Amino acid sequence: MAHQGIAFFDAKGHYFKTAEEATQSDLAALLGRIGDGDSLAPGIAVMLLERRAEVERIFSEHDKMVLESKAAQENGHQLAGNVTPLPIGSQEG
Repeated sequence: MAHQGIAFFDAKGHYFKTAEEATQSDLAALLGRIGDGDSLAPGIAVMLLERRAEVERIFSEHDKMVLESKAAQENGHQLAGNVTPLPIGSQEG
């Protein structure tokens, strides 16, 4: 007897039984071919999805650092944070 179910498709339209598999396929396609022989991209895609929270945290921290750096440059400073620039000519050696 026929029955209905839920299906998931990646960006290329390939069918997958789970959302995780479809997302892993999209991630692997985004990464492209990695390594010699069989591509490492599918395995990396699995790990990216499994460690999504950590990856998102790292990107969030990166975005914050970039914004802080841009703000410091706009304010005439070369470095952000708690770095105090030394006056010109005060090099010890």
